[in-house]
Amino acid sequence: MDTTYVPADYLPVLIQLGLALGFIVTTMIVTHSIGPKRNSVKKDDPFECGIPVQGDARTPISIKYFLIAILFVLFDVEVIFLYPWAVNFKGLGMTGFIEMVLFMGLLLAGFYYIIRKGVLKWE
Repeated sequence: MDTTYVPADYLPVLIQLGLALGFIVTTMIVTHSIGPKRNSVKKDDPFECGIPVQGDARTPISIKYFLIAILFVLFDVEVIFLYPWAVNFKGLGMTGFIEMVLFMGLLLAGFYYIIRKGVLKWE
């Protein structure tokens, strides 16, 4: 199948892109020009769930928070790989089973390592 594309084939895509960008720009200009402009101390004051603001927003956060977040994402993604394996369990045969046992062994070795290092201990 030898297909050649000419620039005219992309015209509908370019029209759609132009219309979308035009709508965004027009909406931003119109809402900025007709919207209310009432600034006050109360309105410009940071608001967070009714709690009075205290301290600086740039206070350092413990690295433990980020380590736990990264580990959560890491183990969450690894668990996602279990679903296709479970769906195709019979079709993969013994080779698929051995590969998954190896995968789970590496996963548990990593989990054992982070437990031994004390990453999950919160102070």
